[in-house]
Amino acid sequence: MATFVDRVVLHATGGDGGHGCASIHREKFKPLAGPDGGNGGNGGSVIVEVDPQVTTLLPFHHLPHRRAASGTQGMGDHRSGSTAEDLVLAVPDGTVVKAPDGTVLADLVGAGSRYVVAAGGRGGLGNAALASPRRKAPGFALLGEPGETAEVVLELKTIADVALVGFPSAGKSSLVAAISAARPKIADYPFTTLVPNLGVVQAGDFRYTVADVPGLIPGASQGKGLGLEFLRHIERCAVVVHVLDCATLESGRDPVSDLDVIEAELAAYSEDLEVAAGGVPLVERPRVVVLNKIDVPEARELADLVRAELEGRGVPVFEISAASHEGLRALTFALAERVAAARRAAPVAEATRVVLRPRAVDDSGFTVKRREGGGQVWFAIRGEKPERWVRQTDFANDEAVGYLADRLARAGVEDALYKAGAVAGDEVRIGPDENSVVFDWEPTLLTGSELLGGPRGSDVRLEDRSRPTRGQKRREYTERMDAKAAARAEMWTEREQGVWTDPDV
Repeated sequence: MATFVDRVVLHATGGDGGHGCASIHREKFKPLAGPDGGNGGNGGSVIVEVDPQVTTLLPFHHLPHRRAASGTQGMGDHRSGSTAEDLVLAVPDGTVVKAPDGTVLADLVGAGSRYVVAAGGRGGLGNAALASPRRKAPGFALLGEPGETAEVVLELKTIADVALVGFPSAGKSSLVAAISAARPKIADYPFTTLVPNLGVVQAGDFRYTVADVPGLIPGASQGKGLGLEFLRHIERCAVVVHVLDCATLESGRDPVSDLDVIEAELAAYSEDLEVAAGGVPLVERPRVVVLNKIDVPEARELADLVRAELEGRGVPVFEISAASHEGLRALTFALAERVAAARRAAPVAEATRVVLRPRAVDDSGFTVKRREGGGQVWFAIRGEKPERWVRQTDFANDEAVGYLADRLARAGVEDALYKAGAVAGDEVRIGPDENSVVFDWEPTLLTGSELLGGPRGSDVRLEDRSRPTRGQKRREYTERMDAKAAARAEMWTEREQGVWTDPDV
């Protein structure tokens, strides 16, 4: 069973907002004392937050679908619905939130860093909040908005000061176990380490962390072996330590060739990495070469032979034995010096700035475009406000539909339709193509609160109350008189034929 997971797909859904309430206050001697419907509560949001006590994404591997609680609906007597609590998901430090297409949405570094994955829906307004001097007692309320649905990828990039890289069975796990309290799995076969191991090293009064990355092989940057899955864990390290096996029994391998291969793989992997402001590229970070397993006589001799060549490349070389702990003290203090220097050179973290981006003066907040497809022509309306207003409208209530018409007209949607070339009877769609509200546009409909004299829950603009003209009345009267004359003639004919007097007929 997996105990370490560093990449998961999270399906998050925010809570729905509660519906508003349409209620009229009633008491003795005051049967209609005004609207008192409360607002619906807001739905909870799904938030990921860095928790220093969490080290793996395993909980999201088992439960990838997470949904926040919904708000409750409003009630009469001005009682608003309760707002649901946010669903806060703890993630390890160094978690990167990405969109399914690979776009980085957030890089969570530091305890308390958070990102809203799926926002909760807004609660609907009750009829008390919708009342106005002309609409004194609305017979409707707004519906709560559904919560957002999002699918994101969570990737864990271990935050360690020192990264140990090298071929399988080079002794990286043994080195971590020797210089820290970590106890990784150690065995004499390749790819014993299947997941990164993290250890804390104490060098005098200085403390730093060391990460053991699973063994790399030629082609790791292209996906061979296990290296590609875990190379991301060295992106944030300050010092790269090459652990070279001086006692390998494989033919064609030696410490110098192993170093060249691993350096080439790191260079190939770092080509696609973005360097943060003030950061140092991966290939330019401090390097340290460790010649391991010198407790073996042949390995000590090989280390003495290659030491001068490696030092000629300008990198410090340390000969150690993870088994006998020879040379470990000097190595730990040398790494502490380089980590301390990297921390001093790191840019000072600045407080997060709040960036205000006001809307442009000529930005109406929506767009109207003429669309064609399948032999049909329609006008698509997209925008945050129109789509939100549609989601809040109860289309079973005529007064609510009239209120929506008022809001769209005040926002300038009708004028925009005129400019786009729409005429009466054209099809209009508000929202995305897969889930839009479709209606036939009737620009002759009047809008305004002065036409709200009908019963609550109704709108006279949606009823056929047109008065007939004088010509229509004359035609109706003529048709009615002609029908009466024809009926009298038919009855007289039947009477003359004895239909009414002869009992046999």
